[in-house]
Amino acid sequence: MRVIQWTPAAAVSSGDIVTMGGTNDATLGIALADIASGESGSVGVNCGVNAAKVSAAVFAAGESLVWDSSASAFDDNAATPASGDVSGSCMADTAGANAETTCRVWLTGIPATLTA
Repeated sequence: MRVIQWTPAAAVSSGDIVTMGGTNDATLGIALADIASGESGSVGVNCGVNAAKVSAAVFAAGESLVWDSSASAFDDNAATPASGDVSGSCMADTAGANAETTCRVWLTGIPATLTA
C-alpha cells in the first residue's frame, strides 16, 4: 500500500472510498482515518480493499470496475457512468456475483476518468 496525504473539500470517514483529482486524472483511494474538511489526512492507494458492491453487478477477477459515487459502491464495467462516477482506476480482486453486496477490489492508483 502506498499512503499519500490528501485534503478533502468535505469531511470523510475512515474506510470511505474517496475520489481525488479531476476529470482526466481521477484516482480512487481509501481514507485511513477520519479527515475533516480542509484538513490533510492519510489515504491508501495501490492496495486491495473490501468495499460495497452494486448488488446486481457481475464481474470476473481482474475486470475493470466503475465506482458509482451515488451508490457509494463498485459496479461492473458494463455500467454507464453517471456524473461523479470513476472508470478505470480499479479492478476486481475476486469475482463478483449477482446479489452480493460487498467485493474485494484493487485500487490501482492509476489516473482514470471522472464523469462530469
